[in-house]
Amino acid sequence: MVTNLVEVKNYDGQGYQSLVHFGSWRVAVLRFLDELNPDNIRTMERHTATDEVFVLTKGKAMLITGGNKTDITDIQATEMAIGEVCNIKKNAWHTITLSQDAHLIIIENDDTTRENTEYILLPTHIQTEIRQFSRVYIHDQ
Repeated sequence: MVTNLVEVKNYDGQGYQSLVHFGSWRVAVLRFLDELNPDNIRTMERHTATDEVFVLTKGKAMLITGGNKTDITDIQATEMAIGEVCNIKKNAWHTITLSQDAHLIIIENDDTTRENTEYILLPTHIQTEIRQFSRVYIHDQ
């Protein structure tokens, strides 16, 4: 009998944790951490070399995108549903807000790093919009 054909990984801590690497891709888990609290979101990021896939498995999550231009002029919020595959396209500004019990799977290129990721500081009015979106959906306030 062949053994070691199944590798089981799990993560129940806070934040991002990469679990599986193979060839050119990796699978990670994202769980709530304080910087994803809508009151603390100050930046968005974009990956200049790859798409990034998010799959919600538990709780609530909202993907927030800011277009793919140099600056962010307006934002869109996408409420994630459990089991749906959400693909953030290359060069799309994005962030995410989560409920405290949320559990997401992220699939991305293994070479997605700070070297091919850009960050932008959000204007105050966009930070306010993010808080308003997430209070309605994530926190039901």
